[in-house]
Amino acid sequence: MDRDPHAPQGPLRLAIVGGGWAGLAAAVEAVDAGHAVTLIELSAQWGGRARGVEIEGLALDNGQHILIGAYRHTLALMARVGADPDALARRPLELLYPDGRGLRMPAAPAWLGFGLAVLRCRGWTLAERVALLRAATGWALAGFACDPAWTVARLCHALPPPVRELLIDPLCVAALNTPAAEASASVLLRVLRDALFGGAGAADLLLPRRSLAALLPEPAACWLQKAGARLQTGRRVQALAREGAGWRVDGEAFDAVVLACSAAESARLVEPLTPTWAAQAQALRYEPIVTVYMRCPGARLPSPMTALLQGPRAPAQFAFDHGALGGAAGVFAFVVSGARPWVEAGLAATGAAVLEQAATSFAPGTWPQPPTVLRVLAEKRATFRCTPGLDRPAATIAPGLVAAGDYIAGPYPATLEGAVRSGEQAVAALRSTLTHAIHDALTDERTAPPAARR
Repeated sequence: MDRDPHAPQGPLRLAIVGGGWAGLAAAVEAVDAGHAVTLIELSAQWGGRARGVEIEGLALDNGQHILIGAYRHTLALMARVGADPDALARRPLELLYPDGRGLRMPAAPAWLGFGLAVLRCRGWTLAERVALLRAATGWALAGFACDPAWTVARLCHALPPPVRELLIDPLCVAALNTPAAEASASVLLRVLRDALFGGAGAADLLLPRRSLAALLPEPAACWLQKAGARLQTGRRVQALAREGAGWRVDGEAFDAVVLACSAAESARLVEPLTPTWAAQAQALRYEPIVTVYMRCPGARLPSPMTALLQGPRAPAQFAFDHGALGGAAGVFAFVVSGARPWVEAGLAATGAAVLEQAATSFAPGTWPQPPTVLRVLAEKRATFRCTPGLDRPAATIAPGLVAAGDYIAGPYPATLEGAVRSGEQAVAALRSTLTHAIHDALTDERTAPPAARR
């Protein structure tokens, strides 16, 4: 960030509460701007809801994640902190099912590739392909905007059922983690716009070859430590207090604070100060994601990421082959997004249902032996429910106090890219609010009567 003539001289003492992807992004941005950063994380490791876990000696994750080429800020941050560029496998977007149906985009500009993929799609009639192309053209001509009150189901109600079943529903739940009947059409259209018109490679799938910890949190923490930031894990901040133009975090003085913890934690800390903002953050509702890790030595899936048909006893939407991605061979992740009913049914029941789904969804011979469940993990507050007209909390809470996180007001759903962007924007917002506060103070001093200035 360029220095403003009215900005404070010397580095700001900046506290960042929360070491997830938003907090790490904010910390890197602030250190690069020359500020003195203290980064505080509640858990024993960095990464928040996108972190690594160890399961039977395997470096896996608390939940399977994917990125797309349009995640420009996330990719830039990874490069900035020296993350391994080979940690992500880049592939043209494909949404293929075990029987070969679905979309595969060719290597072409995204909007052209999408059109070609639709025309070549297996499993749809010509009329169904034309209906999707006509709808997508209408969305583009409307600037990928629609009535804010519309759900994805309302937006796509005229599309043929096979198009909704094989493309719209899985794409919606993958991007927004909210079922199409409840999900915001405006937000989904924004995701499509960025993917289809975001430049070369914007629609590409980026599938992690390493654990999420190695993807960003560990390289970022190492970079920050080398840059002189103060890093603290295993600490829960108890209280914030305003003191003059600055803030105290558990009694320690700082010039400014970024709350990059969860919405619930941020609300707890600011409720005594700004109850309106706290109430807005507390009003958010969430959708869980369940990841079922399985093992089957010698097995390989048709592609590294395979889409799955859902049903009453078939909860997962996608299956990932870790061996095909350069990870542990014979290890697979089945992902259940929008998983509220299955979390309520229990993890054991979910694991059993996904095991049955795995056995019946793929061609005979896919599994040389019956797969076994390694672990069932549920992230109960994986993302906020991305519903139409959702009133999300603003980033600025008070002068010198801002929030960062994928739940903060903006055009994106709860994604890693949304978290990274919010962290970077939080530091920019602090610079703006502090500069204005200092400017106003100087103006008041200059315009005060002489007696008042004495």
